[in-house]
Amino acid sequence: MTTDLFAAAADSPMAPAERCFTVSPSDSLALPIATKALFVGTGGDVKLRSVNSSEDVVFRNLPDAAVIDVRVSAVRATGTTASDIVALA
Repeated sequence: MTTDLFAAAADSPMAPAERCFTVSPSDSLALPIATKALFVGTGGDVKLRSVNSSEDVVFRNLPDAAVIDVRVSAVRATGTTASDIVALA
């Protein structure tokens, strides 16, 4: 059993992620949880929508193992060429 010394600490956008999940880019579905960041395993472009935005933006030419420090509500399939994307929430 793992002891979590920070279990009683308050979460914040600046704190390390407490949850991680694989992202399946979708043109119509939002992520189940807003992220603190995205990890991009295999580089390329990532089209996303940040949590307080009404428009998508494309992060272009990301290298392998890039971290995008943006709170994200959706990752779009159209316009995303990167893969192996993991949400950090």
